[in-house]
Amino acid sequence: MGQRRALNQAGDPHAEVQGHPDRSADQRHRPVAPHPEVVPVRDPEPDYVRVNRAHWTKNNARYTDARAEHAWAEEQISWGLWNTPESKVNVLPDMVGKDVVELGCGTAYVAAWLKRRGARRVVGVDITPAQLDTARRLNEKHGLGLELIEANAEATGLPDAEFDLAVSEYGASIWCDPYKWIPEAARLLRTGGELVFLRNSTLSMLCMPDTGKVEERLRRPQRGLHRLEWADDGPTVEFHLGHGDLIGLLRNAGFEVLDMVEIFAADDSVDHPFYGEYMTVEWARKWPSEELWHARKR
Repeated sequence: MGQRRALNQAGDPHAEVQGHPDRSADQRHRPVAPHPEVVPVRDPEPDYVRVNRAHWTKNNARYTDARAEHAWAEEQISWGLWNTPESKVNVLPDMVGKDVVELGCGTAYVAAWLKRRGARRVVGVDITPAQLDTARRLNEKHGLGLELIEANAEATGLPDAEFDLAVSEYGASIWCDPYKWIPEAARLLRTGGELVFLRNSTLSMLCMPDTGKVEERLRRPQRGLHRLEWADDGPTVEFHLGHGDLIGLLRNAGFEVLDMVEIFAADDSVDHPFYGEYMTVEWARKWPSEELWHARKR
């Protein structure tokens, strides 16, 4: 989950992002067998994956590792900065017997909630070993049997049509390129499978300055909204699309949009202890700070 302040905004949603391979020596130089199989070459890791992994390694030590213990122990599902109850928004399908993948799972508390709600199998995917270590520790403690995989949610390596639900709460939904992770989610889902993801609202991103807290005026154009680079708390890269672009992308990926819930802070909400330096409860009582999207694969 995050709100950061931008250095620049790239206008081309399909522009190539240059990176460097991150392969071990045995991956680069495979032994020659008598009948060698064809091994596909992995794409170079995008620059933002390395940048964001470093950021979340630091933030896990600062906040998410300690918070995970409490989050895993929660009995009720809630969303986002204001702990909006799932019972209020009702975006999740019946979990009983379902196969679920969480894309950008972090410490995997959402995966834990869904497993307790009756999911048959839950797989969590994340790029940050430190957060996965936290998730594995708590998975062992609670005995939930989650499958936790270190991988980029844009290219998980998981089989086609393996899941009934793909979910992301401030995971892939803002830290991965939507032109990559949404088609990947579609690939992973069976026909009729559902996608649920939480992200910052478009309006909050348009009102977020380069430094300081969210403001009550527009600070950046919506046209070309896609990649946002932040430098206030170390370099990070987020991805945000406007509503029209996001709806078009979902449709082109084979999804039918079922709902989009705009989330405001409740009257009794208080500033978040970690993310309050960016988003304020005062602002979020007036305008939606978050959006919860729900789509179904056709």
